[in-house]
Amino acid sequence: MTAGLSRLFLDHFFSSSLIAEANDRLVGFLVGFLSPSQPTVAYIHYVAVDPDFRAKGLARELYTRFFDLARADARTVVQAITSPQNHRSIAFHTAMGFTVSDPYENHDGPGTTRVRFSRLL
Repeated sequence: MTAGLSRLFLDHFFSSSLIAEANDRLVGFLVGFLSPSQPTVAYIHYVAVDPDFRAKGLARELYTRFFDLARADARTVVQAITSPQNHRSIAFHTAMGFTVSDPYENHDGPGTTRVRFSRLL
């Protein structure tokens, strides 16, 4: 679950990132930030939930708390991205009230197609 979680994220985005623990064990996290260049935007970069804790509302709770953080800083929109093949993420974000864009080709360079999520707060 933490394979892609760089310490960089926690060192620099700790005030807008969240963790979930159970029995002194990390079971989920959300790395997000409040955009310094777009004052109305909050961005969710990376989210993971331990497989044993999925489908129990943990991701929904992490997102809800992030929405509260964003609102407290006068942010009006939350954005995120994923690959078009990540059907589970697309379904989750849709259920959370995000709109899903058409695919953007070469979003992060050649051959990296992504869809963007956007949700008004």
